[in-house]
Amino acid sequence: MLAMKALRGAGWLVASRFLGRFIDFFTLLIMARMLTPADFGLTALAMSCVAIVDMVLEIPVTQALVRLPHVDKAHLDTGFTLGALRGLAIALLLLAVAWPFSWINGDPQLVPVILALAFAPIARGLASPGLILFIRELGFLRNFLLETGGKLAAFCLAIATLLLGGGYWALVVNFVAAPVFGCAISYRLAPYRPALSLSRLSDFASFVGWFTCAQLVSAVNWQFDRILLGLGGSKEVLGRYAVAADLSVMPTQSLIGPALQPIMAAFARIKGEDQRLRLAFLKAARFSMLASVPCSLGIALTSDLIVEVLLGPKWHGADWLLSLLSLSVMATPYFQTLYSLSLALGRPEVIFRLNLYDLAIRVPAVTIGFLQWGAVGMAAGRLVAAAVMAAFFLRWLRSLLAIGIAEQLLNLWKVAFAGAIMTAGVLALRGPIAAWQLPALAELIAIATLGALLYGLGLLACGMRLAIGAGRLDLSDRWWRPRSGSAKIGEGW
Repeated sequence: MLAMKALRGAGWLVASRFLGRFIDFFTLLIMARMLTPADFGLTALAMSCVAIVDMVLEIPVTQALVRLPHVDKAHLDTGFTLGALRGLAIALLLLAVAWPFSWINGDPQLVPVILALAFAPIARGLASPGLILFIRELGFLRNFLLETGGKLAAFCLAIATLLLGGGYWALVVNFVAAPVFGCAISYRLAPYRPALSLSRLSDFASFVGWFTCAQLVSAVNWQFDRILLGLGGSKEVLGRYAVAADLSVMPTQSLIGPALQPIMAAFARIKGEDQRLRLAFLKAARFSMLASVPCSLGIALTSDLIVEVLLGPKWHGADWLLSLLSLSVMATPYFQTLYSLSLALGRPEVIFRLNLYDLAIRVPAVTIGFLQWGAVGMAAGRLVAAAVMAAFFLRWLRSLLAIGIAEQLLNLWKVAFAGAIMTAGVLALRGPIAAWQLPALAELIAIATLGALLYGLGLLACGMRLAIGAGRLDLSDRWWRPRSGSAKIGEGW
């Protein structure tokens, strides 16, 4: 069945992203011990510039091809050509903005770093479009091999650069090497003979307009805080903020995000069946938040220990940043599910409007927070903006699938209840555990284990069961069923 096929695909994606993020995490720990926060601040500022250009010029080749009823060689050629043109545009634009950007920030070292980082998005755009044929069938083994191979190559080259005295260039090498090697590997895993053609451009054109606008706004949303901190703060503070932000999103990017990638293809297959689509969304949303809530809360509740154990004393002050930022990304998986649904339904304007609302809320919240309380206030501003945006997610889903706000909240209340039990228990027992005077690592493990146990018991106490059986994924809930006329939660997609 479609649910199990999507589940297997999600398994490969989770495995690839988990291994990739584990490698990134291990690399980060090594570099955090050998480099300074200022080194991370410099590269974070340069990466912000590259990320904005990358996102603004993003072309939804994969998303567009997934939605088409049929894909032929001409579609692949058009996708490859768009990727090549995008790479050329990225190169020219970064050549134009690198010096002004470095001048505004008062650091000429930014110019070569920005130009070197540009190879990463260019390489991603030149990867074999033949991979889409496997994605359409929810087969993600090749993605696992591609991402893992690229990350391993990047790790080896980055550590070699670090040991040879390359300093912050090791961070640049790590960022660039993975997509470059991944691009090369993609042609081995999904053979494709490149050809320049725009014969199928009309199949992409309607998708590009709203998506490009959404990406432009999203780029400003996600990089505004780093740009502002780079202009108004020190490189050391920016480095702590950037590392805290990277750590806060690791659970989302490693586990939840990859698991949701096959969801768009599944949504696209059943987009004409309203009832199945509603049920599929509710399942996907519950699954995503089932993982996101304990991860975000766990990081927030143990941020001081995480910084002490993983980063070391020179990163003092990053714990409050990590705590606030981890809470601010808790609802991100819900948006990712809504994002996949909007693309599957051919409604990219929804993404644009949500990003526009986010921009209107986030910029003043982050700016006021920074002016009043510095980097910590900036992180608090992001949390406030995220809380407001969560309400918009619920509202827009009501308009897309006619699922009421109350129904969406009922779908998630047991997750919220378990999260509250976990938070109360950890807060109550952190003091007694600290009195044992355990080493920081042992204390972190003890609290993490306690939190996971309390969260699981909370789910069981309110009747939630997770069962994977032949042909179906069942998030059972004995106390609630969808409204009258809806399919039961136990049914397949």
